[in-house]
Amino acid sequence: MCLLKYTATMKYSKYWYGLFVLLIVIGFTQCKEPIDSGYSFFVAGHTYGKPSVNNKGFHPPFKAKFDVINNDANIDFGVLTGDVVIYGTPQCWDDVDADIALLNMPVYFAVGNHDMKNRSLFESRYGDTYQSFIHKDDLFIILDPNLDHWNISGKQLEFLKASLENIHEKVANIYVFFHQVLWWKQDIENEAFILNSLQDRADTINFYDEVEPLFRDLSNPVFMFAGDVGAAMKSNGYYYRKDTNITYVASGMGGRINPTFVIVDVDANKEVSLRVIPLDDK
Repeated sequence: MCLLKYTATMKYSKYWYGLFVLLIVIGFTQCKEPIDSGYSFFVAGHTYGKPSVNNKGFHPPFKAKFDVINNDANIDFGVLTGDVVIYGTPQCWDDVDADIALLNMPVYFAVGNHDMKNRSLFESRYGDTYQSFIHKDDLFIILDPNLDHWNISGKQLEFLKASLENIHEKVANIYVFFHQVLWWKQDIENEAFILNSLQDRADTINFYDEVEPLFRDLSNPVFMFAGDVGAAMKSNGYYYRKDTNITYVASGMGGRINPTFVIVDVDANKEVSLRVIPLDDK
């Protein structure tokens, strides 16, 4: 129900016999029912940029797009999908923090193998490497495949199951973020795209046996984002595939083949669209 809005402005005067006189101005304005216009967030992978180049903070072509991000009033936050820094040193993270301070929003980390060169330092600065949160009735899950050779196992798997338990009835969309392209399979034709690296990957991983089925059984739309593309010599900076209720997206930068980051737009009806933002990495 929409009510009339009451406003009162109070002013004081000391002109009559040293007394305060209270003047009340009353106004009524007609209010409107609130309108949810949706929200957006950005996703950027391999943000340290070119391999073997130790940039001060983020990859310069990515920083050149900060105005695009800051000038978009709908963007509420960002997620960096790993390899945020080239070395896990205090100076590298100080430089990243300085760049993040230029963005007018919170930024979350889905850590990559480079970020975990000094796990204890990262955790002392930023906390746990996997987490979940709800934003405007959507569920966000950040995972850390670096803990077990690209597997989501042990306490992290228990955390994932607990995060999803009965949640599908309470949220609309589900977004999952990790660095390594966990859905990659060499023997599937439409997965024959080149990753940045297979470093530390076990011979077999549990993505299709234990992780993916947790989402496949849900009625919610699920969007999975990875960030370990776009930097290697032949790695393309963008990948997209939709399979029933799961959409797979990978984006990254530092190389020459279509380096990108992504802006995700969620409208008032919870419909999701992707804006792929190209970078000039030449």
